[in-house]
Amino acid sequence: MEQNQYIVAIEIGSSKIVGALAEKSSSGVLTLTRLVEEKMTNCVRYGTVLNVENVKSGIMRILKDIEDFEDGRVTQVYVGIAGRSLHSEVSEVNRSLDATKPITDDIIDNIMRDASRNTVKNYETIDVVPRTIYVDKNETKTPVGQIGSSIKFKVNLIVAKPIVKMNLTRVMSMNYGTSVKRYLVTPLAASQYILSDSERSLGCMLVDIGAETSTVAIYKDGALMYLATLPLGGRNITRDIMNGCSVLEETAERVKQNISNPLDPKHVESFVIEGVTSSEAASYISARTDEIIANINKQLDYAQLSKDDVRSIILIGGGSQLQGLAQRMEEKTGIKVTLGQAPKTLSIRDLRYNRPEYINALSLVAKAADDIKFGETCLERNNYGSPEILKPAGDTETDSNGDDENKKKPGKEKGPKKRSKWSIWREKLGNLINEDDDDEDYK
Repeated sequence: MEQNQYIVAIEIGSSKIVGALAEKSSSGVLTLTRLVEEKMTNCVRYGTVLNVENVKSGIMRILKDIEDFEDGRVTQVYVGIAGRSLHSEVSEVNRSLDATKPITDDIIDNIMRDASRNTVKNYETIDVVPRTIYVDKNETKTPVGQIGSSIKFKVNLIVAKPIVKMNLTRVMSMNYGTSVKRYLVTPLAASQYILSDSERSLGCMLVDIGAETSTVAIYKDGALMYLATLPLGGRNITRDIMNGCSVLEETAERVKQNISNPLDPKHVESFVIEGVTSSEAASYISARTDEIIANINKQLDYAQLSKDDVRSIILIGGGSQLQGLAQRMEEKTGIKVTLGQAPKTLSIRDLRYNRPEYINALSLVAKAADDIKFGETCLERNNYGSPEILKPAGDTETDSNGDDENKKKPGKEKGPKKRSKWSIWREKLGNLINEDDDDEDYK
């Protein structure tokens, strides 16, 4: 019998670190078994690690919890990359072809490698996402097998300041047997597992409102068109209450969470917490929320798109839980707004984990489960073996617990074949394919 795989993913946010453990059965069923959260204060700012040692300690506590829970040892982890400087830059790669031979996976792979070498001044390229492909100036989503004299790839370079990955590498250099399996771009993982094919095809905007940043990913015709991270989030609202009402952050946060209708200052339920009235706090909440929405809406202009190009806005992140936010955003943008749900490929038995602020961590573990090769695992279970039971000579009786513990445990069997070396690029290109070509959907 094939053994199950264990996948561990880490999300490092501005207010907390989240570790997720999922178990993948031999039949491919993915189940979330553990989620651990470590609150962080002034250790990560706008998604960038500042206090390496404190963040490292927090991650080690998370991994220790996971190891104790599964009675094993975490050997490798997937880590999400996000932060204020993370955004997309459009780049092109052109290549002349032999018109007598069809385009192959090797050609596509080489072009993508060339694209990843393109640089943006003062930034590091984290990932490359295909956007538009042209063969002999004709747009296509399936270039492999076609014949032409030239090919052009228009791609999105996902870039960030070098310090983002540098400090993550410092954090993850734990030197106690755990290594980074792969860095994953958090908003791309969320987009892949939260958005539907039809949403990406028709045009949508995924908005992740966190503590100190809001990430905007815009899709059209099945491809990523734009990615940006704004230095605005839920903590900005809390600080407005702090500064305006002269209270501590804990009080401001408590007031914010207790207002039933914070975006309607004139009709909120009246109460006072440590001298702060609900109506006064609601005025600060409403004003800052409108500013955040205006900045999010402005990203359409920066992406050179209009609201007609986007059919829906999908909200995720802890900040998306602000009561009335979806309705206010819909009023301000004129675009339908919905709340994102956890990845459908991930079974979540404990409803405490199925919350908006954990969607990024859940998306990372779902992405990691698709990335990990057959036979690999992030956690090795401890195997103590069966203790030898000594019995008096001639004693042939079976003890009251039966003889199960004396049975020989099955050994490891050889797993399925490894993934194809081109499967990663095929997956990226597959995201460009629009399975729903009904013209009525674009009217």
